[in-house]
Amino acid sequence: METQTNEEFIEIDKMSIDQAAGAFVMIAGAIGSLLLVLWQSKCHCKVNLCYIFQCERRPPNEEELKTLASQTKELKDKAKEKKEEKKEEKEKQSLSRNNSEQLIPELDEP
Repeated sequence: METQTNEEFIEIDKMSIDQAAGAFVMIAGAIGSLLLVLWQSKCHCKVNLCYIFQCERRPPNEEELKTLASQTKELKDKAKEKKEEKKEEKEKQSLSRNNSEQLIPELDEP
């Protein structure tokens, strides 16, 4: 009987500290990404982590969605303005370089 129980077990080699750390990071990342998916979902969810940490997430109502939409529109407008300002500055710099190059006479060497 003892031979049957020994055959059922799988022998695992000992891990080094870096392998153990890598395994821990992978497990923590998997749990974290699962919690992130749950948190960012639009459904009602309640998370209970070993009765230590409890969290409840409700989807935003219509008023919150309207304010979020207006905030994203404002942020996009600001980003467009910044891009346009940078583009104008680059154009001014390139024009000033072209003008300064035209003002410097080229010397012909004999």
